[in-house]
Amino acid sequence: MKAGKEWKAIAWLVGGFFACYFLPLEREAFRRGVWEGFELLRWYAREHVILCLVPAFFIAGAIAVFVRKEAVMRYLGPGAPKGLAYGVAAVSGSVLAVCSCTVLPLFAGIWRMGAGLGPAVAFLYSGPAISALSIILTARVLGVEIGVARAVGAVGFAVVIGWIMAQVFRREEKAKVLPQEAGEEEGGRPLWKTAAWLGAMVFLLVFANWSEGAGDGFFGFFARWKWVLSGVCAASLGVALVVWFGASVWKVGVVAAVVGAVAWGAPDFGHGWAQVIFALGAGGLVWIIAGEEGELGDWWNETWEFTKLIAPMLFAGVFVSGFLLGRPGQEGVVPASWVASVVGGNSLLAISVSAVAGAFMYFATLTEIPIVQGLLAGGMGKGPALALLLAGPALSLPSMLALGKIFGAKKTVVYCSLVVVMATLCGWIYGVVFA
Repeated sequence: MKAGKEWKAIAWLVGGFFACYFLPLEREAFRRGVWEGFELLRWYAREHVILCLVPAFFIAGAIAVFVRKEAVMRYLGPGAPKGLAYGVAAVSGSVLAVCSCTVLPLFAGIWRMGAGLGPAVAFLYSGPAISALSIILTARVLGVEIGVARAVGAVGFAVVIGWIMAQVFRREEKAKVLPQEAGEEEGGRPLWKTAAWLGAMVFLLVFANWSEGAGDGFFGFFARWKWVLSGVCAASLGVALVVWFGASVWKVGVVAAVVGAVAWGAPDFGHGWAQVIFALGAGGLVWIIAGEEGELGDWWNETWEFTKLIAPMLFAGVFVSGFLLGRPGQEGVVPASWVASVVGGNSLLAISVSAVAGAFMYFATLTEIPIVQGLLAGGMGKGPALALLLAGPALSLPSMLALGKIFGAKKTVVYCSLVVVMATLCGWIYGVVFA
Protein backbone atom coordinates (compact mmCIF):
# COMPACT_ATOMS: atom_id res chain seq x y z
CA MET A 1 0.00 0.00 0.00
CA LYS A 2 2.83 2.34 0.92
CA ALA A 3 4.64 1.56 -2.34
CA GLY A 4 1.50 2.37 -4.29
CA LYS A 5 1.23 5.76 -2.61
CA GLU A 6 4.89 6.50 -3.37
CA TRP A 7 4.46 5.67 -7.06
CA LYS A 8 1.39 7.89 -7.17
CA ALA A 9 3.40 10.76 -5.68
CA ILE A 10 6.19 10.16 -8.19
CA ALA A 11 3.69 10.21 -11.06
CA TRP A 12 2.28 13.56 -9.86
CA LEU A 13 5.77 15.06 -9.56
CA VAL A 14 6.87 13.83 -12.99
CA GLY A 15 3.62 14.97 -14.58
CA GLY A 16 3.93 18.37 -12.94
CA PHE A 17 7.51 18.71 -14.14
CA PHE A 18 6.63 18.00 -17.78
CA ALA A 19 3.59 20.28 -17.58
CA CYS A 20 5.82 23.15 -16.43
CA TYR A 21 8.58 22.25 -18.92
CA PHE A 22 6.28 22.40 -21.92
CA LEU A 23 4.16 25.39 -20.89
CA PRO A 24 3.34 27.17 -24.19
CA LEU A 25 4.00 30.64 -22.80
CA GLU A 26 5.02 31.94 -26.21
CA ARG A 27 1.55 31.28 -27.63
CA GLU A 28 -0.85 34.23 -27.54
CA ALA A 29 -3.89 31.98 -27.05
CA PHE A 30 -2.38 30.45 -23.91
CA ARG A 31 -1.50 33.82 -22.39
CA ARG A 32 -4.98 35.11 -23.23
CA GLY A 33 -6.52 32.04 -21.60
CA VAL A 34 -4.54 32.54 -18.38
CA TRP A 35 -5.54 36.20 -18.30
CA GLU A 36 -9.20 35.38 -18.88
CA GLY A 37 -9.08 32.69 -16.21
CA PHE A 38 -7.94 35.22 -13.60
CA GLU A 39 -10.35 37.86 -14.94
CA LEU A 40 -13.30 35.48 -14.53
CA LEU A 41 -12.05 34.45 -11.11
CA ARG A 42 -11.83 38.09 -10.00
CA TRP A 43 -15.29 38.83 -11.41
CA TYR A 44 -16.73 35.79 -9.62
CA ALA A 45 -15.12 36.81 -6.32
CA ARG A 46 -16.45 40.37 -6.63
CA GLU A 47 -19.95 39.61 -7.84
CA HIS A 48 -21.00 36.26 -6.42
CA VAL A 49 -19.13 35.20 -3.32
CA ILE A 50 -20.34 37.67 -0.68
CA LEU A 51 -23.95 38.12 -1.77
CA CYS A 52 -24.59 34.63 -3.17
CA LEU A 53 -22.20 31.95 -2.01
CA VAL A 54 -21.70 32.99 1.63
CA PRO A 55 -25.45 33.11 2.44
CA ALA A 56 -25.89 29.78 0.63
CA PHE A 57 -23.25 28.12 2.84
CA PHE A 58 -24.98 29.40 5.98
CA ILE A 59 -28.34 28.14 4.72
CA ALA A 60 -26.85 24.73 3.94
CA GLY A 61 -25.38 24.54 7.44
CA ALA A 62 -28.71 25.56 8.95
CA ILE A 63 -30.53 22.83 7.01
CA ALA A 64 -28.09 20.24 8.35
CA VAL A 65 -28.55 21.35 11.97
CA PHE A 66 -32.03 22.80 12.42
CA VAL A 67 -34.11 20.73 10.00
CA ARG A 68 -35.08 17.37 11.44
CA LYS A 69 -34.18 14.45 9.25
CA GLU A 70 -37.62 12.90 9.51
CA ALA A 71 -39.16 16.08 8.06
CA VAL A 72 -36.87 15.89 5.03
CA MET A 73 -37.63 12.19 4.63
CA ARG A 74 -41.36 12.85 4.88
CA TYR A 75 -41.47 15.43 2.09
CA LEU A 76 -38.39 14.71 -0.04
CA GLY A 77 -37.27 11.21 0.95
CA PRO A 78 -37.26 8.14 -1.32
CA GLY A 79 -40.42 6.88 0.34
CA ALA A 80 -42.35 10.16 0.06
CA PRO A 81 -45.26 10.40 -2.42
CA LYS A 82 -43.67 11.15 -5.79
CA GLY A 83 -46.00 13.98 -6.70
CA LEU A 84 -45.40 15.71 -3.38
CA ALA A 85 -41.62 15.15 -3.39
CA TYR A 86 -40.98 16.34 -6.94
CA GLY A 87 -43.46 19.20 -6.61
CA VAL A 88 -41.86 20.50 -3.41
CA ALA A 89 -38.36 20.15 -4.90
CA ALA A 90 -39.16 21.92 -8.18
CA VAL A 91 -41.11 24.75 -6.55
CA SER A 92 -38.62 25.38 -3.73
CA GLY A 93 -35.74 25.34 -6.19
CA SER A 94 -37.41 27.71 -8.62
CA VAL A 95 -38.09 30.28 -5.88
CA LEU A 96 -34.36 30.80 -5.34
CA ALA A 97 -33.38 31.98 -8.85
CA VAL A 98 -29.69 31.36 -8.11
CA CYS A 99 -26.78 30.35 -10.34
CA SER A 100 -25.46 26.82 -10.84
CA CYS A 101 -22.78 27.32 -8.17
CA THR A 102 -24.88 28.97 -5.46
CA VAL A 103 -27.43 26.14 -5.51
CA LEU A 104 -24.77 23.52 -4.67
CA PRO A 105 -24.49 24.14 -0.90
CA LEU A 106 -28.29 24.10 -0.64
CA PHE A 107 -28.47 20.86 -2.62
CA ALA A 108 -25.72 19.34 -0.45
CA GLY A 109 -27.70 20.28 2.65
CA ILE A 110 -30.91 18.47 1.71
CA TRP A 111 -28.97 15.56 0.14
CA ARG A 112 -27.04 14.92 3.36
CA MET A 113 -30.25 15.11 5.37
CA GLY A 114 -31.71 12.15 3.49
CA ALA A 115 -33.63 13.62 0.56
CA GLY A 116 -34.29 11.15 -2.22
CA LEU A 117 -31.99 11.35 -5.21
CA GLY A 118 -34.82 12.18 -7.62
CA PRO A 119 -36.30 15.12 -5.66
CA ALA A 120 -32.81 16.36 -4.72
CA VAL A 121 -31.75 16.41 -8.38
CA ALA A 122 -35.01 18.13 -9.33
CA PHE A 123 -34.13 20.83 -6.79
CA LEU A 124 -30.55 20.97 -8.11
CA TYR A 125 -31.75 21.62 -11.66
CA SER A 126 -34.71 23.89 -10.93
CA GLY A 127 -32.73 26.30 -8.73
CA PRO A 128 -30.62 27.85 -11.50
CA ALA A 129 -32.76 26.84 -14.50
CA ILE A 130 -36.26 27.97 -13.52
CA SER A 131 -37.44 31.28 -12.13
CA ALA A 132 -40.43 33.41 -12.98
CA LEU A 133 -38.20 36.41 -13.69
CA SER A 134 -35.91 34.50 -16.07
CA ILE A 135 -38.87 33.09 -18.00
CA ILE A 136 -40.56 36.50 -18.28
CA LEU A 137 -37.35 38.24 -19.39
CA THR A 138 -36.68 35.48 -21.92
CA ALA A 139 -40.14 35.97 -23.43
CA ARG A 140 -39.78 39.76 -23.41
CA VAL A 141 -36.29 39.90 -24.93
CA LEU A 142 -36.12 36.79 -27.13
CA GLY A 143 -39.76 36.26 -27.97
CA VAL A 144 -42.84 34.65 -26.45
CA GLU A 145 -42.40 31.30 -28.20
CA ILE A 146 -38.89 30.69 -26.89
CA GLY A 147 -39.93 31.95 -23.43
CA VAL A 148 -42.77 29.43 -23.30
CA ALA A 149 -40.51 26.68 -24.67
CA ARG A 150 -37.94 27.43 -21.97
CA ALA A 151 -40.57 27.34 -19.22
CA VAL A 152 -42.08 24.04 -20.40
CA GLY A 153 -38.68 22.47 -21.05
CA ALA A 154 -37.15 23.53 -17.73
CA VAL A 155 -40.09 22.39 -15.58
CA GLY A 156 -40.22 19.09 -17.43
CA PHE A 157 -36.44 18.64 -17.14
CA ALA A 158 -36.50 19.03 -13.37
CA VAL A 159 -38.94 16.15 -12.97
CA VAL A 160 -37.73 13.89 -15.79
CA ILE A 161 -34.02 14.14 -14.98
CA GLY A 162 -34.71 13.60 -11.28
CA TRP A 163 -36.88 10.55 -12.03
CA ILE A 164 -34.29 9.02 -14.38
CA MET A 165 -31.53 9.53 -11.80
CA ALA A 166 -33.68 7.80 -9.18
CA GLN A 167 -34.24 4.85 -11.52
CA VAL A 168 -30.57 4.52 -12.48
CA PHE A 169 -29.50 4.46 -8.82
CA ARG A 170 -32.62 2.80 -7.40
CA ARG A 171 -30.69 0.28 -5.29
CA GLU A 172 -29.15 3.09 -3.28
CA GLU A 173 -32.56 4.75 -3.00
CA LYS A 174 -34.11 1.59 -1.54
CA ALA A 175 -31.38 1.47 1.09
CA LYS A 176 -32.18 5.06 2.14
CA VAL A 177 -35.82 4.14 2.81
CA LEU A 178 -34.89 1.69 5.59
CA PRO A 179 -34.01 4.28 8.27
CA GLN A 180 -37.34 6.00 7.66
CA GLU A 181 -39.22 2.72 8.18
CA ALA A 182 -37.53 2.22 11.56
CA GLY A 183 -39.53 5.07 13.05
CA GLU A 184 -39.49 8.85 13.35
CA GLU A 185 -38.01 10.94 16.11
CA GLU A 186 -40.26 13.02 18.29
CA GLY A 187 -39.85 16.39 19.91
CA GLY A 188 -37.71 19.26 18.80
CA ARG A 189 -38.52 22.81 17.74
CA PRO A 190 -41.95 23.47 16.19
CA LEU A 191 -41.93 23.16 12.43
CA TRP A 192 -43.22 26.70 11.89
CA LYS A 193 -40.23 28.17 13.72
CA THR A 194 -37.75 26.24 11.60
CA ALA A 195 -39.66 27.18 8.44
CA ALA A 196 -39.71 30.87 9.42
CA TRP A 197 -36.01 30.82 10.29
CA LEU A 198 -34.95 29.21 7.03
CA GLY A 199 -37.44 31.29 5.09
CA ALA A 200 -35.89 34.51 6.35
CA MET A 201 -32.43 33.35 5.24
CA VAL A 202 -33.69 32.19 1.84
CA PHE A 203 -35.54 35.44 1.19
CA LEU A 204 -32.48 37.42 2.29
CA LEU A 205 -30.53 35.54 -0.40
CA VAL A 206 -33.28 36.11 -2.98
CA PHE A 207 -33.85 39.83 -2.31
CA ALA A 208 -30.13 40.69 -2.08
CA ASN A 209 -29.56 39.17 -5.52
CA TRP A 210 -32.75 40.43 -7.16
CA SER A 211 -32.08 41.92 -10.57
CA GLU A 212 -32.23 45.73 -10.45
CA GLY A 213 -33.18 45.76 -14.13
CA ALA A 214 -36.44 43.91 -13.53
CA GLY A 215 -38.51 46.73 -15.00
CA ASP A 216 -41.89 47.87 -13.70
CA GLY A 217 -44.84 46.08 -12.18
CA PHE A 218 -44.58 43.19 -9.73
CA PHE A 219 -40.89 42.43 -10.27
CA GLY A 220 -40.01 46.10 -10.42
CA PHE A 221 -41.43 46.56 -6.92
CA PHE A 222 -38.96 44.05 -5.49
CA ALA A 223 -36.13 45.61 -7.48
CA ARG A 224 -36.86 49.05 -5.98
CA TRP A 225 -37.22 47.81 -2.41
CA LYS A 226 -34.72 44.94 -2.47
CA TRP A 227 -32.37 46.39 0.16
CA VAL A 228 -35.18 47.36 2.52
CA LEU A 229 -36.61 43.84 2.25
CA SER A 230 -33.13 42.40 2.77
CA GLY A 231 -32.74 44.51 5.90
CA VAL A 232 -36.05 43.27 7.27
CA CYS A 233 -34.97 39.66 6.73
CA ALA A 234 -31.61 40.31 8.40
CA ALA A 235 -33.27 41.98 11.39
CA SER A 236 -35.65 39.03 11.71
CA LEU A 237 -32.68 36.67 11.82
CA GLY A 238 -31.07 38.72 14.57
CA VAL A 239 -34.23 38.63 16.70
CA ALA A 240 -34.65 34.89 16.14
CA LEU A 241 -31.04 34.26 17.16
CA VAL A 242 -31.73 35.77 20.57
CA VAL A 243 -35.33 34.68 21.19
CA TRP A 244 -35.35 31.17 19.70
CA PHE A 245 -31.72 30.04 19.84
CA GLY A 246 -30.37 31.77 22.94
CA ALA A 247 -27.57 33.69 21.25
CA SER A 248 -25.69 36.31 23.25
CA VAL A 249 -27.79 39.46 23.38
CA TRP A 250 -24.81 41.78 23.61
CA LYS A 251 -23.02 40.13 20.66
CA VAL A 252 -26.09 40.36 18.44
CA GLY A 253 -26.56 43.97 19.58
CA VAL A 254 -22.96 44.90 18.71
CA VAL A 255 -23.21 43.34 15.24
CA ALA A 256 -26.56 45.00 14.58
CA ALA A 257 -25.22 48.39 15.70
CA VAL A 258 -22.10 48.16 13.50
CA VAL A 259 -23.97 46.94 10.44
CA GLY A 260 -26.74 49.47 10.94
CA ALA A 261 -24.29 52.35 11.38
CA VAL A 262 -22.40 51.47 8.20
CA ALA A 263 -25.64 51.10 6.26
CA TRP A 264 -26.94 54.43 7.57
CA GLY A 265 -23.69 56.25 6.84
CA ALA A 266 -23.08 54.76 3.40
CA PRO A 267 -22.99 57.53 0.75
CA ASP A 268 -25.11 55.30 -1.48
CA PHE A 269 -26.50 51.81 -1.26
CA GLY A 270 -25.10 50.46 -4.47
CA HIS A 271 -23.57 47.09 -5.12
CA GLY A 272 -20.21 47.87 -3.51
CA TRP A 273 -21.62 49.11 -0.22
CA ALA A 274 -24.08 46.22 -0.10
CA GLN A 275 -21.13 43.81 -0.25
CA VAL A 276 -19.37 45.65 2.58
CA ILE A 277 -22.48 45.46 4.75
CA PHE A 278 -23.05 41.80 3.90
CA ALA A 279 -19.42 40.98 4.72
CA LEU A 280 -19.73 42.72 8.08
CA GLY A 281 -22.95 40.86 8.81
CA ALA A 282 -21.46 37.49 7.83
CA GLY A 283 -18.35 38.10 9.91
CA GLY A 284 -20.49 39.17 12.84
CA LEU A 285 -22.61 36.02 12.52
CA VAL A 286 -19.46 33.89 12.66
CA TRP A 287 -18.37 35.76 15.78
CA ILE A 288 -21.77 35.13 17.39
CA ILE A 289 -22.09 31.39 16.71
CA ALA A 290 -18.55 29.99 16.25
CA GLY A 291 -17.70 29.72 19.94
CA GLU A 292 -21.12 28.62 21.16
CA GLU A 293 -22.13 25.18 22.39
CA GLY A 294 -25.12 23.25 21.09
CA GLU A 295 -27.03 24.08 17.93
CA LEU A 296 -25.39 27.41 17.22
CA GLY A 297 -21.90 25.94 17.39
CA ASP A 298 -23.02 22.99 15.28
CA TRP A 299 -24.41 25.44 12.72
CA TRP A 300 -21.01 27.05 12.28
CA ASN A 301 -19.26 23.67 12.11
CA GLU A 302 -21.59 22.43 9.38
CA THR A 303 -21.31 25.70 7.47
CA TRP A 304 -17.53 25.49 7.57
CA GLU A 305 -17.57 21.85 6.45
CA PHE A 306 -19.69 22.74 3.41
CA THR A 307 -17.36 25.65 2.64
CA LYS A 308 -14.25 23.46 2.75
CA LEU A 309 -15.93 20.80 0.62
CA ILE A 310 -17.31 23.01 -2.16
CA ALA A 311 -15.48 26.36 -2.32
CA PRO A 312 -12.03 25.14 -3.51
CA MET A 313 -13.52 23.20 -6.42
CA LEU A 314 -15.72 26.15 -7.39
CA PHE A 315 -12.81 28.57 -7.57
CA ALA A 316 -10.65 26.08 -9.46
CA GLY A 317 -13.51 25.43 -11.88
CA VAL A 318 -14.14 29.14 -12.46
CA PHE A 319 -10.50 29.66 -13.40
CA VAL A 320 -10.44 26.67 -15.78
CA SER A 321 -13.73 27.79 -17.34
CA GLY A 322 -12.32 31.26 -17.98
CA PHE A 323 -9.06 29.77 -19.30
CA LEU A 324 -10.87 27.60 -21.83
CA LEU A 325 -13.93 29.65 -22.81
CA GLY A 326 -13.28 33.16 -21.49
CA ARG A 327 -15.87 35.57 -20.14
CA PRO A 328 -19.02 36.81 -21.87
CA GLY A 329 -17.76 38.93 -24.76
CA GLN A 330 -14.18 37.65 -24.40
CA GLU A 331 -12.59 34.39 -25.47
CA GLY A 332 -10.10 32.07 -23.82
CA VAL A 333 -7.98 29.34 -25.37
CA VAL A 334 -10.91 28.06 -27.41
CA PRO A 335 -11.70 30.71 -30.06
CA ALA A 336 -15.29 31.94 -29.93
CA SER A 337 -15.41 31.72 -33.72
CA TRP A 338 -15.08 27.93 -33.48
CA VAL A 339 -18.23 27.69 -31.40
CA ALA A 340 -20.13 30.33 -33.38
CA SER A 341 -19.34 28.61 -36.68
CA VAL A 342 -21.18 25.43 -35.70
CA VAL A 343 -24.27 26.77 -33.92
CA GLY A 344 -25.89 28.35 -36.95
CA GLY A 345 -29.00 26.64 -38.26
CA ASN A 346 -30.94 23.92 -36.49
CA SER A 347 -28.94 20.79 -37.24
CA LEU A 348 -28.49 18.17 -34.54
CA LEU A 349 -24.75 18.89 -34.51
CA ALA A 350 -25.31 22.62 -33.95
CA ILE A 351 -27.79 21.96 -31.14
CA SER A 352 -25.58 19.40 -29.39
CA VAL A 353 -22.53 21.68 -29.62
CA SER A 354 -24.58 24.52 -28.13
CA ALA A 355 -25.76 22.30 -25.26
CA VAL A 356 -22.24 21.05 -24.49
CA ALA A 357 -20.71 24.54 -24.71
CA GLY A 358 -23.44 25.92 -22.44
CA ALA A 359 -22.85 23.11 -19.93
CA PHE A 360 -19.19 24.07 -19.52
CA MET A 361 -19.60 27.86 -19.54
CA TYR A 362 -20.43 29.81 -16.38
CA PHE A 363 -23.53 32.01 -16.53
CA ALA A 364 -24.50 34.32 -13.70
CA THR A 365 -28.23 34.54 -13.05
CA LEU A 366 -30.07 36.12 -16.03
CA THR A 367 -26.86 36.83 -17.99
CA GLU A 368 -27.67 34.01 -20.39
CA ILE A 369 -30.47 36.10 -21.95
CA PRO A 370 -28.39 38.97 -23.43
CA ILE A 371 -25.72 36.45 -24.46
CA VAL A 372 -28.24 34.36 -26.40
CA GLN A 373 -29.72 37.56 -27.83
CA GLY A 374 -26.32 38.50 -29.26
CA LEU A 375 -25.74 35.00 -30.63
CA LEU A 376 -29.15 34.99 -32.32
CA ALA A 377 -28.32 38.31 -33.95
CA GLY A 378 -25.09 36.73 -35.19
CA GLY A 379 -26.86 33.84 -36.91
CA MET A 380 -27.43 31.29 -34.15
CA GLY A 381 -30.36 28.94 -34.83
CA LYS A 382 -33.44 28.80 -32.60
CA GLY A 383 -32.81 25.18 -31.63
CA PRO A 384 -29.25 25.81 -30.40
CA ALA A 385 -30.48 28.94 -28.60
CA LEU A 386 -33.04 26.96 -26.57
CA ALA A 387 -30.50 24.22 -25.86
CA LEU A 388 -28.12 26.85 -24.50
CA LEU A 389 -30.87 28.35 -22.32
CA LEU A 390 -31.73 24.94 -20.87
CA ALA A 391 -28.20 23.60 -20.27
CA GLY A 392 -26.22 26.79 -19.62
CA PRO A 393 -27.75 28.13 -16.39
CA ALA A 394 -28.11 24.64 -14.86
CA LEU A 395 -24.52 23.51 -15.38
CA SER A 396 -21.02 24.94 -15.47
CA LEU A 397 -17.53 23.52 -15.18
CA PRO A 398 -17.18 24.86 -11.60
CA SER A 399 -20.49 23.27 -10.56
CA MET A 400 -19.49 19.94 -12.17
CA LEU A 401 -16.23 19.78 -10.22
CA ALA A 402 -17.91 20.69 -6.94
CA LEU A 403 -20.81 18.32 -7.58
CA GLY A 404 -18.35 15.46 -7.95
CA LYS A 405 -17.15 16.15 -4.40
CA ILE A 406 -20.71 16.10 -3.07
CA PHE A 407 -22.15 12.87 -4.43
CA GLY A 408 -19.44 11.19 -6.47
CA ALA A 409 -18.13 11.10 -10.02
CA LYS A 410 -20.58 8.48 -11.31
CA LYS A 411 -23.74 10.37 -10.35
CA THR A 412 -22.20 13.63 -11.56
CA VAL A 413 -21.44 12.19 -15.00
CA VAL A 414 -24.94 10.72 -15.32
CA TYR A 415 -26.61 13.98 -14.22
CA CYS A 416 -24.54 16.21 -16.52
CA SER A 417 -25.07 13.82 -19.45
CA LEU A 418 -28.83 13.83 -18.88
CA VAL A 419 -28.95 17.64 -18.86
CA VAL A 420 -26.98 17.85 -22.12
CA VAL A 421 -29.00 15.11 -23.84
CA MET A 422 -32.35 16.54 -22.73
CA ALA A 423 -31.34 20.06 -23.75
CA THR A 424 -30.25 18.76 -27.16
CA LEU A 425 -33.47 16.81 -27.66
CA CYS A 426 -35.68 19.72 -26.61
CA GLY A 427 -33.71 22.16 -28.77
CA TRP A 428 -34.00 19.84 -31.78
CA ILE A 429 -37.78 19.49 -31.39
CA TYR A 430 -38.14 23.25 -30.97
CA GLY A 431 -35.93 23.91 -33.99
CA VAL A 432 -37.98 21.54 -36.17
CA VAL A 433 -41.29 23.11 -35.12
CA PHE A 434 -40.34 26.80 -35.21
CA ALA A 435 -37.49 26.99 -37.72
